Amino acid sequence: MQESLDLQNKSFDTEEEGIDLKKILNRFLEKWPWFVLSVSVCLLISYIYYNYTPPVYQVSARILVSNGESKGGSGDGLMDLGGLLGSKNSVDNEIEILKTRYLMTKVVEELKLNIVYSQRVGLKNMELYQAPFQLEIIKGLDTIGYSRVEVAKLNSDGVKLKIDGKVSNVSFNQLFQLKGIGTVKVVRNPNVIFNERPYICTIISVDNKAGQLLGQLSIALVNNKVSIIELGLAYPDPRKGEDILNALIKQYIKANLEDKNAIADSTTAFIKGRLSLIAAELGDVETDVENFKQRNKLADMSAQSKLLVENTNAFVEDLSKTETQISNLTQLESYLSNENNKRILPSSIDMSGDIVFSTTISKYNSLLVQRDKQLLSVTETSPFIQNLDQQISNLRKDLLENVKTSKSSYLITRNKLRNQIATVEGKVNDVPKIEKDYLKLARNKQIKEELYIFLMQKAEETAISKTANISIAKTIDPPKTNGMPVSPKRNNIYLGGLFTGLIIPMGLILLINILNTSVSTKEDIRNVTQVPIIGEISHNMDDDNLIVANKSRSAISEQFRALRTNLSFYLRNTDQKVILLTSSMSGEGKSFTAINLGNILALAGKKVLLMELDLRKPGLSAKLGVSNEIGFSNYTINENLAVKDIVRPLNINKNIFIISSGPLPPNPAETLMSERMPDLVNALKQEFDYIIMDAPPIGVIADAQLLANYADVTLYLVRQKVTQKAQLSIVEDLHQSKKMKNIALVINDISNKYYGYGYGYGTYGEETKPSLLKKVSKMFS
Repeated sequence: MQESLDLQNKSFDTEEEGIDLKKILNRFLEKWPWFVLSVSVCLLISYIYYNYTPPVYQVSARILVSNGESKGGSGDGLMDLGGLLGSKNSVDNEIEILKTRYLMTKVVEELKLNIVYSQRVGLKNMELYQAPFQLEIIKGLDTIGYSRVEVAKLNSDGVKLKIDGKVSNVSFNQLFQLKGIGTVKVVRNPNVIFNERPYICTIISVDNKAGQLLGQLSIALVNNKVSIIELGLAYPDPRKGEDILNALIKQYIKANLEDKNAIADSTTAFIKGRLSLIAAELGDVETDVENFKQRNKLADMSAQSKLLVENTNAFVEDLSKTETQISNLTQLESYLSNENNKRILPSSIDMSGDIVFSTTISKYNSLLVQRDKQLLSVTETSPFIQNLDQQISNLRKDLLENVKTSKSSYLITRNKLRNQIATVEGKVNDVPKIEKDYLKLARNKQIKEELYIFLMQKAEETAISKTANISIAKTIDPPKTNGMPVSPKRNNIYLGGLFTGLIIPMGLILLINILNTSVSTKEDIRNVTQVPIIGEISHNMDDDNLIVANKSRSAISEQFRALRTNLSFYLRNTDQKVILLTSSMSGEGKSFTAINLGNILALAGKKVLLMELDLRKPGLSAKLGVSNEIGFSNYTINENLAVKDIVRPLNINKNIFIISSGPLPPNPAETLMSERMPDLVNALKQEFDYIIMDAPPIGVIADAQLLANYADVTLYLVRQKVTQKAQLSIVEDLHQSKKMKNIALVINDISNKYYGYGYGYGTYGEETKPSLLKKVSKMFS
């Protein structure tokens, strides 16, 4: 027996923990009107969305980014310009550059995209590629807002405008003020024919339009193995979308070339400045040489002097190169020492193959270019600009230290070369003094000539490299649309509407089920208690408490007959006559059940007594229309009253009687514990076949437990959607502790055909059909 009980409990726990799909499906089937309504509404919304949303086309393009090191010029001299005129480009960086608001703002300004022309076609507001007129902003406000202008009519002289509900005629090229925009005029576009439908012109700020287009722009790397960038733009008009993407690519290439040319221009300016200085110095030296020859009547040098010049040529050449580097580094040092100097560094500086120095200069110039671009849209006080200034300052300090170190190294080299030349010259003692002086002048002239020629060469190389500058990117697949809109897609929209229409009621039903704390299904009861269910009473569509008396062939009457049959298994002996009715709280149908159960027993020829023992809140006598002046409370305090004085017959059936509660006593519990109570029950058992006690709710007060000693069976009323699940623990505790014998459950007011009890009694021709309004109300309840 114990093993069987354990097995039953295990099965009970498994059912509680598992997910009953059949139960969930029944819940959904029960609320099928919810699904019909939700799906209908969602499909209607999908229909409206599809017919009111203009189509969007996807425009695609591809560009190839050169990811290697591109050089400008030959790059084989001492002062290689390639470190700055072309450097390695990260494809990821180029993607971020293409996404910048700066480039898109340039596109909007170039194509005037902040002024949108559209026309209603059917239910959709379609953007036009071109309109028969153009609205031009002559003098815009500092902050352009939003404005919508409707062009209702166009003639040879002008247009009829509707602005903020006001209609006005405006001639072509006539200046007028537009609220939130500034001074504008309308220009006729002869290439487009005007049709009868009104045109709509929408004006927004350039910045807002650029932000909208950036949201519609998609840029991604095709794959990690190639440096090909794929650009996509979702736009309502395919031709305009292609124009926008073309303009974006052109602006990107233009900006890239401008960056390269800016560096080349800086280098050219530096070289020209040095050439001007060296040319002046060279002219002075040549004049000194000529004057020296004339003054000393020196026509030609001796063989010994020529030999000396030939032997010192190598030293002189190295010295000239070193002097050139020292001169360049001195000027660069002066440039870097000025913190207010924000110009791009010249690239004609050779640090003997110092890659770190070349990279630092490249990064320094890139930051300056980036700073100039950002200043077009932000101010000097912007945190981003201040951060860039800090990076530029740090790089400037690093470059200055590097320049100073390199300059010191070249100074040491220069001094060594001078000592070596002096040593060679000192060995030739027989050279005349005049020729020695001339040799010094000739050497100085040679240094200046070497430097001048070199700078001239570099100037030419820089000019050539600038003309050879090309962008790091080129278009390999021009912007093109496939001709089919990517959205809205009708099938997807309707499927989404259908799916949403199913999901919403499913979610609501599951949420209501989770939040619902009252008893709704048979499983809710079985999950809490194992007390048997012996009766199931469906929802009474009428407000008639005497349903058995007035409609004996109704479904509810048949359910009370089934309850009467089940009670016979509990009241087997002839002396078992007392039926106690209680519940968890008020309003669960005890009085209704007591009246109709008594009536169904009386119809079987049994003599039945109804005892109204809810002394705190009596309702049985009021439902039956019986006076409650004399009843049970009078009997307990008045010893002169006999049993026959408080028992009264009812008109509904000759076999049914009632004892009302009587006046409300001050101590109801003590009244039920009256010493006359046992004798009263025994006397009533002798006279009646069944005694039905209508007791107070046991979940609120303990009066029902005082009457349990007299009961042979206790019917615990549970009302669907009223009784709380937690309250079922009361009946389970009573069952386990055996405080009430023969306790059983009666489920009342079942309104759900999927409740799980299978009462399906049908109708016998006497049940009143509910009204259409009640049917609809029940469907959505």
